[in-house]
Parts: sequence; C-alpha cells; structure tokens
Amino acid sequence: MEKLVIKGGNRLEGTVQISGAKNAALPLMCTCLLTDEPVTLNNLPRLADITTLSDLLNHIGATVTIAGGNAGGHAGRSLTFDASNIHDTVAPYDIVRKMRASILVLGPLVARAGEAIVSLPGGCAIGNRPIDLHLKALEALGAQIDLEQGYVRASAPKGLQGGTVNFPFASVGATENILMAAALAKGTTTIENAAREPEIADLAACLNSMGAKITGAGTETITVEGVDRLHGTDYTVMPDRIEAGSYAVAALMTRGNLLLKGAIAKHMQAMLDKLKEAGGIITVEEGGIRVQSNGHIKGFNIVTQPFPGFPTDMQAQFMALAAVAEGASVITEAIFENRFMHVPELTRLGADITVTGASATVRGVSSLRGAPVMATDLRASMSLALAGLVAKGETHVNRLYHLDRGYEHMEEKLRNVGAAVERVAS
Repeated sequence: MEKLVIKGGNRLEGTVQISGAKNAALPLMCTCLLTDEPVTLNNLPRLADITTLSDLLNHIGATVTIAGGNAGGHAGRSLTFDASNIHDTVAPYDIVRKMRASILVLGPLVARAGEAIVSLPGGCAIGNRPIDLHLKALEALGAQIDLEQGYVRASAPKGLQGGTVNFPFASVGATENILMAAALAKGTTTIENAAREPEIADLAACLNSMGAKITGAGTETITVEGVDRLHGTDYTVMPDRIEAGSYAVAALMTRGNLLLKGAIAKHMQAMLDKLKEAGGIITVEEGGIRVQSNGHIKGFNIVTQPFPGFPTDMQAQFMALAAVAEGASVITEAIFENRFMHVPELTRLGADITVTGASATVRGVSSLRGAPVMATDLRASMSLALAGLVAKGETHVNRLYHLDRGYEHMEEKLRNVGAAVERVAS
C-alpha cells in the first residue's frame, strides 16, 4: 500500500499538461468490438481503469498493442486494439467488479456478435447506479434480456433493429452503450433525452470516423443511421475536463497561477463560472486555460447537474475550495446519493462542514491543519490532496488506488508546479 505525503503552504505556478479524459477513453476503447479492423487511440492516460478495461477486452479476444509517443499535442500513449477475433462474449465478475464502466462492452458485443453475457456491476461507494436504462434501451432495439445468476444475457441473433429510445433521465453510460449498439443496427435509431456531455460527442466523432452515421451528439436528440459494418480508425482522446478542473481549484486554493495546457473552455464552462465567482481570474489562451487567484477566495453555492450544469465529479474538489473560502458556501449533490463521504475526512483537516440531506454547508476557515486521511472514492481522494496543499504541516492521504483510477502522474504534475508532495509506502 502507498500514500501521498503533502507538506502544505506552497504556491503553485507553472504549466500542467492535461491528460486524455478517462471518461472519454473507456467507451472509445469499447468501439474496437464493433469492427474487425484495428482501432488506434492516441492520448490514452496511464490509469488503473484503462488497464482494467484493456484486460477485459483482452479476455474477450482483442489484442492490445502499446506504443509511446506524443499525440495531438498532448503527452500520452497510443494503444491499438484489434478485435478481429472475438472468442468470448462473457465479461466475468472478477473483472467487471473492479470498474462499473465494464458494462460498456454490452452494447458493442450484442451488436457485432449477437450475444453478450456481462456480470452485473454491483454496488458503488458513491451511490446506487443501476443499469436498467442500458437494458431497456437494448430491448428497444430488439435485444432479448435475461438475468441469470448475477449476469446479464443479451441476445439478438438476427441483429439489432433501429428504434426509438427515450430515457426518463439523461444517463451518460446508457447513452454511450446504445450509441455504440445502434451504429450497427438495421435502420434508424433515435435517442431522446440523451446525455449531452462532451464525452458523448467525442464517442460519436470516433464512431463516425469508423464509418458510422451519427448526428446530434451533444444535444438531447441523437439520430443514428445503422450501417452494415464499421472499419478501423486512428483517433485522439479529448482532454480530461475533470482533471483540468481539479488543477484549476488547486491554483485558486494556493493563490497560484497555472496554465492548464490542452484544457478546452467550452467543456468546462460551469466550472469556470464558479471559479470566477470564487475569485479566480480565467484567461483562455492558445493551447489552454490560465487560472490564477486574485488573492481572495469567496464563498459560492453549487448544485450538481448533468452537462452543461455543474459536474458531480467536481463536487468534492469544490468543497475543499469552499473549506478555505471567506464566508459560507452551500453545495447540493443532486446526482448521486452517498457522495459526501469525504466530509468526515475534510473535517479531520479542520474544515467546518454541516451536512443536511443532499446539501452541505461549508463555513470557510482561516487555515486547515495536516492529518492522516483516507480516500473513499476517486474524486474524494483529489479533494483531500487539494486540502493538503494548503494545510499547515503534513497531510497523509491513504488508499491511493482510488486516485490512480483517474489522475495520471498526479504527484509528478504537482511537484512540477511547486507542490511538496511525494508517494511513499504506507
């Protein structure tokens, strides 16, 4: 086991290279199951989740070839996925249990192989995220769904048929799954109340580069005209807006000045608006976004919402920011239940936080103090690291396996801009 040791008090200044987006990369990797030709993805981050999904694709029959390189102006790997020979349509529990995004192999496998047997993902630390929307969407395209001993069996031996999918609420994962499945369905599929996240548009762009016919991605209605086959592609993963937002918060908290190289402002507008409200000076520059402090952090209110609203994946990081702001902030979590588990750990560092139902009232304090803390999930781990950057003394962040799922070389990136942080054996 490893932990981060952070000595607080250093001002951050310099350039942070934003990695490829984990939440975009995972569905893009699954597109390889839709074709018998190689799919090369550039700017893939080095993350535990990428490794887990690579293992699952390899189990199904895809070969994964790794090359280094610098793609699209972003530091990152290039991986080639060749699923020309699918020899197993089962996604086993031992792999799926490590990462909920494994469910994204369901749609592509049914579409190309006519069958998929995927383990139910199970529970999640930040709340229940059922897959019923994925299953109902596939049923709308003619798939037969059966649940057997903890596994979903989806079959469409004669192929999927285009249809209308109307989600009761926007779901990123379900939109991605049905988008991939519909690409090979016979006829036209209309997806109503589709998720509008930038990662959806990135997936559609990749599929279109493979020969799919998709319009409307990034809006509430997506239309997919099914094609007989898809071909390989060479595609670059979009930059990670959540990673960029996390380092933007670090710039404000440390009264610093960071250039987030590769970050795209239109992907982050809700975050940038709140950063400005809190006292940040935001400048869009060629090749990135500069975030600097005006010397003060003011309290703010946020409510998490689907894109283009404020992202739930940034709630914990902004709570760390609110902990050292002037005045009080109210943070309401409207997406996931149980996503305030970082609150007790932040209070160990001296934060003043009161939780009432789905809202947390954060009263800013003049300073935080270092202490041993334990991460409960991916974004919570980043919030604790951010708090440690400004806490007096040393902060020890345990359970780094959460952090390693979503932040590439975080301690190295922080050290490069002036932070005193190191990874040590715990």
